[in-house]
Amino acid sequence: MFIQTEETPNPSTLKFLPGHEILEVGTADFASELAAENSPLAQRIFQVSDVLGVFFGLDFITVTKSETAEWDHMKPEILAAIMDHFQSGNPVMVNQSGAITHAEHDGPDKELVDQIKELLDTRVRPAVAQDGGDITFHGFEDGIVYLHMQGACAGCPSSTMTLKMGIENLLRHYIPQVTEVRPVAT
Repeated sequence: MFIQTEETPNPSTLKFLPGHEILEVGTADFASELAAENSPLAQRIFQVSDVLGVFFGLDFITVTKSETAEWDHMKPEILAAIMDHFQSGNPVMVNQSGAITHAEHDGPDKELVDQIKELLDTRVRPAVAQDGGDITFHGFEDGIVYLHMQGACAGCPSSTMTLKMGIENLLRHYIPQVTEVRPVAT
């Protein structure tokens, strides 16, 4: 098994590409070993010291480390954990119902929200996935779009720029009712 790695815009996060499907749908974000109780793979990765977060996309894994840790020391252990997991035959998730998808929205703005989600899914999320992260929709109220950044995007030094200059400008261009984009923490 050959696992590729890619740097991300976030120096504390590294993207791992094992050449296997990780999730069938959605994403999964684990901020701690306790949060990873439904994922044998995430639990295995959390066994490596200084791992602060694990994020799964459809075909990639991003791992976030503490600021004091060095990738040169951690990367071989993480690669081994991923390789050992896939050789074990254990599932990535015991219950994939924990995978994250967009928040549902009903009400008078439903048509607008559907347009926002469509733009996020077709123009934003693929680009963000290239960097080892994801952005999920959390709401729309009074012209403000609320988004949650995950994986390499969470805590990335350029995340504010991505939200304001990239996503906000894109949404405002196509949907004039959008006036601002704000991050939310979950």
